[in-house]
Amino acid sequence: MKYALAYDIGTTGVKTCLFEIGDTIRLLAGESEGYPLYVLPDGGAEQDPEEWWSAMCNTTKAVLAQTGIDPKQIDGISFCSQGQGLVLVDKDGKPVRRAMSYMDQRARTELKEGMANGIQIAGANIFKLIPSLMITGAVSSSVKDPIWKYNWVKNNEPDVFKRVYKWFDVKEALICRMTGEFIMTQDSAFGTLLYDIKNKCWSPKMCKMVGVNIDHLPRIIKSIDKVGGLTKKAADELGLVEGIPVFGGGMDASLIGVGAGASSIGKTHIYMGTSGWVSTVVDPKPLVDTSAMIAAITGASDKSANYFAELETAGKCVEWVKDHLALDEVGIYMKKHDVTQADDMEHKYTSLYTYLQDVIKTVPAGSNGVVFTPWFHGNRCPFEDPNSRAMFFNMNLETGKSDLIRAVVEGVCFHMRWFVESQERKVQCSDPVRFVGGGALGEATCQILADCLGRRVETVAASQNVGAVGAAAVVAAGLGLVGDVSETEKLVQVEKVYHPDAGVKSVYDRNYAVYKELYKSNKKLFAMLNS
Repeated sequence: MKYALAYDIGTTGVKTCLFEIGDTIRLLAGESEGYPLYVLPDGGAEQDPEEWWSAMCNTTKAVLAQTGIDPKQIDGISFCSQGQGLVLVDKDGKPVRRAMSYMDQRARTELKEGMANGIQIAGANIFKLIPSLMITGAVSSSVKDPIWKYNWVKNNEPDVFKRVYKWFDVKEALICRMTGEFIMTQDSAFGTLLYDIKNKCWSPKMCKMVGVNIDHLPRIIKSIDKVGGLTKKAADELGLVEGIPVFGGGMDASLIGVGAGASSIGKTHIYMGTSGWVSTVVDPKPLVDTSAMIAAITGASDKSANYFAELETAGKCVEWVKDHLALDEVGIYMKKHDVTQADDMEHKYTSLYTYLQDVIKTVPAGSNGVVFTPWFHGNRCPFEDPNSRAMFFNMNLETGKSDLIRAVVEGVCFHMRWFVESQERKVQCSDPVRFVGGGALGEATCQILADCLGRRVETVAASQNVGAVGAAAVVAAGLGLVGDVSETEKLVQVEKVYHPDAGVKSVYDRNYAVYKELYKSNKKLFAMLNS
């Protein structure tokens, strides 16, 4: 029996999970702690690596206290983390500024000067697009890509930039703090769009083309490679012991499919956390749709890639609903008590989100004609536009907040349908699809997704921890317990299946057709207000 400590470093917080690895990967305990996302007026989105570390230290100690496991029994540590961030560090591995989130969209000038100029196809200069596709299998044509964040710092914070020694993604900064090693896993390297996918190394040609100092890029390793042992200083702060092996791990886009049990060729999973995506496992060869901003990205396994389409704000939309719609009208506090009070037997709700699921069920499919667009922080796929924004369309005097709440969930599900349809121009998405993340905890959301897609939707146990399960799978592979992370697929069991309701198909088809037209109809207006 082996024990793995997995850190899931998300946009809003860390989940620290301790797993037992044997015939199955079994969760023993998990703890979460949040931290801020600093959203700035100029389109910036930043986080403080010190706050990541503090949350890791607190949750690690809490998990150990829960289980009573001796830290000496832990056989390996790994990560699943948000990706395409930018953490610039000095020679001591200390960040020279706050980390720039994948959501940061300040580098519009850098993108325009570096890629979106001259003769263009799909928003990229044709003379840069072609070599980019040939070398990296993708093209850096989004304002949120790390290349342009890097150049933004170079252009706007020259004194800070002079102190840069290496460029990390999120988990790599934490691995360096744990081990003192400067590395980047293959999937994170791919996320920079400077990675030569054929030769599995940094591309000097790409670096020169986009103005990146190749000396700033760290050594590349596989996800299952051992980076080093936990240092005494890091062990003391975390409440662990020196020398525990630390493995490379992967981005959430690489490992959530592994944890969902959808890691073999042809399997599709949908994730709804703070962000959301549709990912289909494909052969490890270049595959890109520049018109829809979808590409096959390098994952945790050399045997496959993930054809990936991302929405910046998915569960974040539901969080907005909680904060700005639910609390003041739908009746939660009308009797001056919280629906989550355990000693009030009249109320069955364990959280505000479970209450909202029941509110959604009171509204018919189609939200009485209201359509919502989930573009709170711009959009990347299947169209790239940082100016696009969320909206409610087609309200009338009878529209209530319950209609709006359901419309938000339907809007996110419509975007997932758009992803599936866009992917199927190149690959076949599976039926059923696996649905994971916090969004999969709500039965109403699961049924709406099945109805919007017209496909069966499968959920798994502990859906909100699948990223950590994927990280535990990395430890298993790194220790030689399995040959490849994809071999853990058989260990993940389906918990529930949702079948599409043919009776609501016409309503959803109608609203979805409107949904897709809303961006085209408002593109110029978004630019007038937000550019």
